[in-house]
Amino acid sequence: MPTQTMRVALLHLAPIPADVNGNRRLIERAISKAADVGATWIITPELAVCGYTFADRIGTDWIVSPPDPWITTVCRLAARLHVTVFLSHPERESRSNTLYNTVFVITPDGAITGKHRKVNTLRKGSEDWSSPGDRATPIPVPPVRRVGILICADACSPGIPESFRSQGAELLISSAAWAPGYHGPQGEWERCSVVTGLPLFVCNRTGSDLTLDFTQAESVVVKDGRRLLSLSSERSVIFVIEWNVTAQHLATPAYQRIEL
Repeated sequence: MPTQTMRVALLHLAPIPADVNGNRRLIERAISKAADVGATWIITPELAVCGYTFADRIGTDWIVSPPDPWITTVCRLAARLHVTVFLSHPERESRSNTLYNTVFVITPDGAITGKHRKVNTLRKGSEDWSSPGDRATPIPVPPVRRVGILICADACSPGIPESFRSQGAELLISSAAWAPGYHGPQGEWERCSVVTGLPLFVCNRTGSDLTLDFTQAESVVVKDGRRLLSLSSERSVIFVIEWNVTAQHLATPAYQRIEL
């Protein structure tokens, strides 16, 4: 079997709380820069479009049912650049008016091919605007047959990644806003890779929010319970890795760091 590799961009961004328009421009610029260096998968951190603590400042009326005008813009950008984008964006379910913390998968033809709604939402504080998702279904994302998507604390429940594996997932991706410290990651990502036997890409964020400091937060690549890469920056950057799809391992331990 011939070896197949792909270039993956982790958008390790510092969104400004409640600055939706500014954060959208940052995401668009980062997607374009990632595509310029040959990335074909581009992953955003959790709530990159609004910051983690946005609701007290701007409420939730701006969240509409997809595809809203800006998500449509990202779909067109993905099609023009011929990339796959894992886009974290709050979602309003049109029939029930329920709000979810969601990652949308946008394909190189500009279509939304699937989504994952965060299951382990916090029902108080900065996440009390969102309702928990009720399913974990892997999504076909070429060149990988099925990908399981986690959102931050979804990694705390082994049953979620195990469900992805039992449904044929070959790779896990996590969009995260997980600051280090007392409530920071304590081996959850490593355990996900151990219980499933699957590699995991984590795209975390950086910068300061209203209540949390993410400047030392790490984006990571994990396999078999071991971190292959741990990447951090105090300001917005793009980390680009080379992934061997055939071997399910890094094609090289080297990575690119692209300033924004």
